[in-house]
Amino acid sequence: MPKMKTKSGAKKRFKITGSGKVMHAQQGKRHGMIKRTNKQIRSLRGTRVLFKTDGENVKKYFLPNG
Repeated sequence: MPKMKTKSGAKKRFKITGSGKVMHAQQGKRHGMIKRTNKQIRSLRGTRVLFKTDGENVKKYFLPNG
């Protein structure tokens, strides 16, 4: 059997922590900042942890070696 490859789009978007949780960047910060309030922009800083079931799906299908 061939090796399972990691999806290259997923390895750019997700990171697995030491305890096995999946971190992701927050959405809504790519463009259109002029429309958003400063409060919205500040609250979108940093990364968040995915919900447990979503994280399990990401690890199973997109990051099999993670």
